[in-house]
Amino acid sequence: MLKSFRIFLWPFAFLYRTGVAIRNFCYDKNIFKTSRFGLPIICVGNLSVGGTGKSPMVEYLVQLLQPEYQLATLSRGYKRRTQGYALANDNSTALDIGDEPMQFHVKFPEMAVAVGEKRVEAIPQLLHDKPDTDVIILDDAYQHRAIQAGLNILLTDYQNLFTRDYYLPYGKLRDLKSGYKRADIIVVTKCEKELSAENKQAVTNELQVLSHQKIFFTSIDYGQLYHIISKETIKITPATHIMLITGIANANPLQAMFLKHTKHFRIMKFTDHHIYRIDDFQKIKKTFEAIEAKDKIIITTEKDAVRFIKFKNEIGDLPMYVLPMQHQFLFGEVKAFQDLVTKYVANHLKKN
Repeated sequence: MLKSFRIFLWPFAFLYRTGVAIRNFCYDKNIFKTSRFGLPIICVGNLSVGGTGKSPMVEYLVQLLQPEYQLATLSRGYKRRTQGYALANDNSTALDIGDEPMQFHVKFPEMAVAVGEKRVEAIPQLLHDKPDTDVIILDDAYQHRAIQAGLNILLTDYQNLFTRDYYLPYGKLRDLKSGYKRADIIVVTKCEKELSAENKQAVTNELQVLSHQKIFFTSIDYGQLYHIISKETIKITPATHIMLITGIANANPLQAMFLKHTKHFRIMKFTDHHIYRIDDFQKIKKTFEAIEAKDKIIITTEKDAVRFIKFKNEIGDLPMYVLPMQHQFLFGEVKAFQDLVTKYVANHLKKN
């Protein structure tokens, strides 16, 4: 029944695609102006809405570049309760700057983390506040063509390649499929760790990678579980009863991973970027307490964790743990990716 209902969304998807096509045409013909800035700008994004691993990719770039350069990230700050430009500080919360920027701020407190809906206006303000900035990483800004980034990294989910998707609201595409041609690097994310060379080539052919583009494949690499308050680490066993709490776009990879480790598993799903309220927390706690097992824990994502931290006093010694994740490059191509990024930054700074 749901599929038959979605058929009625086709006309709206057609109108949406038409609007996006007109907008891109205006940028291509320089009717809408694009701004450039005199420092390296790396854009991380995708053609669709939903999770393709943008935040872990931003964090990967930060870890790669931070030892050598003064970095800053700039995001929209989705679902924050503020407007306009803001720079993260010691008093910032996820409600002030958004959950993903807050995640960056918590993990990299020495780095400038800024938000602003109009990125072309936010960059001058960011550079005014942090004039020693060497490199700016734009988070989820591939479709924001008012800024011309020097290096565009496009992510697409292996399980839902942009070539197989449909336009909003029928599907998840928010930009033209042909928009992939603007990318310098394409990263196919959430692949199977044992992805075959044949499947790699098949995807490369399907995406019609251009001569100037480089393509990479990554899988999800999960880190050590740590307590949301104390940061104490823990390991799960087949006897561990897991209650997973998520407010992310796609929890399927997480769910599949945990089901490989234990049969004692349940999940509570909230909408993407859900703002947790005390009623949500009390419901989670009540459900958890009803689990009849001694070895039981709550697990959530890093993106969710920054939205739970406001309940620090209520959490107390509740066994609530956070699961970090990062990209793992396949086929031994991690150095090739790193070289592309570091050489772009070094060459750009040398020219200026």
